[in-house]
Amino acid sequence: MDTGLDGKCALVAGGTSGIGLAVARELAAEGAHVAVCGRDAERLAAAEAAVKATAAGQVRAAMVDITDSRAAAQWADDMAAELGGLHILLVGGGSPPFGLATRFGAASYAAAVDQVLTTAVTLTMAVLPHLKAAGWGRLLYLASETAWAPVPTLALSGVTRAALVRFAQGIAAEVGRDGITANVLAPGNTRTPPMERLAARLAARQGTDLETQLSAMGHHNAIGRLAKPQEVAAMVTFLASERASYITGGVHLIDGGAAVMGPDLPHLALMRAEQT
Repeated sequence: MDTGLDGKCALVAGGTSGIGLAVARELAAEGAHVAVCGRDAERLAAAEAAVKATAAGQVRAAMVDITDSRAAAQWADDMAAELGGLHILLVGGGSPPFGLATRFGAASYAAAVDQVLTTAVTLTMAVLPHLKAAGWGRLLYLASETAWAPVPTLALSGVTRAALVRFAQGIAAEVGRDGITANVLAPGNTRTPPMERLAARLAARQGTDLETQLSAMGHHNAIGRLAKPQEVAAMVTFLASERASYITGGVHLIDGGAAVMGPDLPHLALMRAEQT
């Protein structure tokens, strides 16, 4: 399938590991020029090498803290100058801390908004002039399943992702006639480094091994396992492509069918067992 991405210029914020890195590799393999940024020099260098391994175009890597509004905007302008324009923005960059709504005070909510929403707003405003100049653009926001439905233990994520969705939809309504689309990705549990670290802690606490714990964490969906980062990246790449030119303002759930499986309650599992 011709994605029409050959020669397009993409910024991948949060592209040094996990889904962000998988997206950067996919876009590079499709012929896009790709710029990634991060705060850890060692991880950034490894990501740059990984993206270059698949790249048909140029690859740039820069030490940037995307929560620093001035630095993030400067990065976008610098990459536009170096690459000859911009066409695609993916905003990732991690998730707020886990916990129920009442666990956190106002300062924690404000910090989560800065991490998720303010960063997305800053980068969007920085790249929009370049996308409008090109007459073609894709704004992509990597959220989580909390952008689709509430998860009580992910309260900060839910609050900030809901705000991100409304921002993306507002942008989509405003810039569609400029040839620019805006979409939110809502992946479920994915085998990323943070997920593996969480699984390792749980495995140590429960006396199991890492793979057993990861398997348990991915059991409650129709596929029966965690997503692979490249599976989410495939959806992102499609939405970034020319083929997706009529898709905008959407929240795209990528959860392996978890949302259609119903609540994971012990008595329901027993009832299912009795019927087989």
